[in-house]
Amino acid sequence: MRHLIHTALVALVATAAPAGAATYELKATPQTVAWGHYDATDKPVLTIRSGDTVVIHTLLTNSPAGLEKAGVAPAQIEPALRAVYDGVPASARGPGGHILTGPIAIAGAEPGDMLEVRIRKVDLAIPYAYNAFRYGAGFLTDDFPYARMKIVPLDTKRMVGLFAPGVEVPLAPFFGSMGVAPPPAFGRYDSAPPTINGGNMDDKALVAGTTLFLPVYAPGALFQVGDGHAAQGNGEVDITALETSLTGTFEFVLHKKAAITYPRAETPKAYIAMGFDDDLSHATRKALRNMIDFLVAEKGMTRDDAYMLISVAGDVEITELVDRNKGVHVVLPKALFTKR
Repeated sequence: MRHLIHTALVALVATAAPAGAATYELKATPQTVAWGHYDATDKPVLTIRSGDTVVIHTLLTNSPAGLEKAGVAPAQIEPALRAVYDGVPASARGPGGHILTGPIAIAGAEPGDMLEVRIRKVDLAIPYAYNAFRYGAGFLTDDFPYARMKIVPLDTKRMVGLFAPGVEVPLAPFFGSMGVAPPPAFGRYDSAPPTINGGNMDDKALVAGTTLFLPVYAPGALFQVGDGHAAQGNGEVDITALETSLTGTFEFVLHKKAAITYPRAETPKAYIAMGFDDDLSHATRKALRNMIDFLVAEKGMTRDDAYMLISVAGDVEITELVDRNKGVHVVLPKALFTKR
């Protein structure tokens, strides 16, 4: 069954989980978004059980006024975006700028557990995206000491973005930000720099069909998602991708006492280990060490052999360069292992 969650149906949250797995739908409203932060003290807008599925609607990170100024017709601005901009007080915003739907609590989740997030579907919600840069952000900010925003129409039938005459970008939608609450000592943590709770990882590999594994640091885990991207290049060098609104279908599985200390992921064909740090070299070391730890724990390898295997068969890739903490991920093909 599917339940629409909003403020008038808060009581349904606590009673909606039957003996079997349930499916919920969570809209983005002023009452169901966390604007610019992950925080262990935030109250969940929805509580589910392990095995449940949630269809989550998200909003792009821009204002109605900004989109209209860039050329989007007023009728094409999502009513939900206008409602959120009008309805979320300034005191509830920041320190970052992402509009994240959630948090969603998983009943029974406790620090030391692991949350498995199966990304079942990622659907485009609107027929356009934007890309923008501004001075003070982006990897070449001194080369572009001004601001510019481009609206890119999305051809959803051909799954391309019409970037410019004669230039089409293949679409591969994914969520730039998926994460849980950080440890309570972090306080209201900025949504921009990714860290041990996931968050703004901007990893273009996390499309539909992949699975994200997140450490649990707070009761309920408190999952949030947003920062929809229709497409992105590794690095996200000007600070934005093809930014758009997305609807995601997620299945959540809780693993008790299966502690991990860092996000990792799996695609149908590969294992992915991540590392985040303001220094790119440190981020790379973290990603390598996390892959080594995974190979030792899950594949029974020695640390020496794990290190060697990454060198001969793994790929080290830059996820993003522009969110203060840089992102690196190590990709290792599953086909290397004859016993899975």
